[in-house]
Amino acid sequence: MDLQRGHHRNLSAPEVPGVVLAPAAITDALERLRPHLVETPVHWWNSETLPALLGPASRIAVKLELLQHSGSFKARGAMLNVLALDAAERARGITAISSGNHAIATAYAARYFGTTAKVVMLQSANPARVALCRHLGAEVLMAADGAAGFELAARVAAEEGRTFIHPFDGQMTLLGTASLGLEFLNQAGALDAVVIPIGGGGLCAGMAAAIRQWQPACRVFGVEPVGANAMFRSFALGRPAPVNEIRTIADSLGAPFATDTTYRLCREHVEDVVLVEDDQIRAAMALLFHELKLAVEPAAAAATAALVGPLAERLQGLRVGIVICGTNIDFPSYAKHLAQP
Repeated sequence: MDLQRGHHRNLSAPEVPGVVLAPAAITDALERLRPHLVETPVHWWNSETLPALLGPASRIAVKLELLQHSGSFKARGAMLNVLALDAAERARGITAISSGNHAIATAYAARYFGTTAKVVMLQSANPARVALCRHLGAEVLMAADGAAGFELAARVAAEEGRTFIHPFDGQMTLLGTASLGLEFLNQAGALDAVVIPIGGGGLCAGMAAAIRQWQPACRVFGVEPVGANAMFRSFALGRPAPVNEIRTIADSLGAPFATDTTYRLCREHVEDVVLVEDDQIRAAMALLFHELKLAVEPAAAAATAALVGPLAERLQGLRVGIVICGTNIDFPSYAKHLAQP
């Protein structure tokens, strides 16, 4: 989620309290989503590059969530939120705040279930993502920054009776990401470690909660860009910590804060959060293209960047899972990133 240049202040759309990701609830969420989503495949990455970095015994399972409806994992939480609405709530529609994948997923979910979406995006949003939201039928409002965007979405919800779908917090949103974790384990079997990108922490919090409950010995690592390190700072401080300035090409990981819930779940289930530079993300994008023929947005290359970078020594010889979380990037932006030295 890209909420760049916003501050964690006076947010009018707070987290939903009391999130509990119990195994029965995660299983039920996955079953409820099955008729509506793609069971995205897992590919075992056979590479001449990776054994030199991770040792010949390593095996890498790649969860191809970029093939999900709407182009990212965000469809899971958006659709599960809509599934939880009654007929009157669906008739009033939904709203959300995001500059990228969550807005697109919310627009997709609204169209799929026959309701309407009014989404708030930031002025810094990629025009191609704004256009895709409109193409999917959403009305798009623009906000100057993340704080103003949350306030505008809250006002839309209050004035129009729309249900606000939080981009990375709340019971249904986090059960959506937990469903991805369970689905991954069902496909890949026993894993020694999983590497998950972090923006606001919803993907990592939900997936990690599922992974650690089904496979307690599996080590979970989060990864953030150096220029968007809210969870890394939160781990260091022992509480949710905001980041006032976001500087990264991985705009989908540009949330300026983690909530109490996402911090709590990550602190409970995640062994460590590591940081990657933008140049490492660009190199991982190139690696994914050359070896797997995947054209991904920067955020989706973060786990790969950590795998072959700061985590390479710690993951030597292990069965490791990584998630390729999204692909909503236009070709000029993609080509520009790969053209960088």
